[in-house]
Amino acid sequence: MQPEGLRDSSRGSQTPGSRRKNLVHPGGVPERPTLVGSTFFSLHYHIVFSTKDRRSLIRREWRPRMHSYLGGIINGMDGVPEIVGGIEDHVHLLVSLRPVHCLADVLRDLKKDSTNWVKENFDRRFSWQEGYSAFTVSPSATESVREYIANQEAHHAKGSFVDELRNLLGKAGIEYDEKYLL
Repeated sequence: MQPEGLRDSSRGSQTPGSRRKNLVHPGGVPERPTLVGSTFFSLHYHIVFSTKDRRSLIRREWRPRMHSYLGGIINGMDGVPEIVGGIEDHVHLLVSLRPVHCLADVLRDLKKDSTNWVKENFDRRFSWQEGYSAFTVSPSATESVREYIANQEAHHAKGSFVDELRNLLGKAGIEYDEKYLL
């Protein structure tokens, strides 16, 4: 039930002073008019997180399977995994999520499920770091982020994950304490 004084957006927009005619069902029960309401969204996130202690545990032999598994988890949450990539100590994901998603819950489940999968299939010592970085991405920038993620191996031939993270945080204007990067 909608509290008095709040507009129910599922009924369409009303302007002050406008009145809607109540429809009456033959049995005497008032019917709500059927209006088509829609939610439009474009919520893209560039998500980055590392293995615990930045250990090089993601082996080249099974890395593509893990990336595919991470994408499958996102897909199973009714999100869209646009690309997943990374190297031996971290991953990058470009994902599109729905407005009902809570980013912290998505990351919690993504990391938990993938940790269990890696432990069962490849390396019992595996775990992810506690935190993560997430950046919103405008639709016009998704292609450049997609290319950036696809070229992680070449990118990291020139620099470390910590250098990359400093750069990403700086570009996003995010202040950070250096102790959380090391």
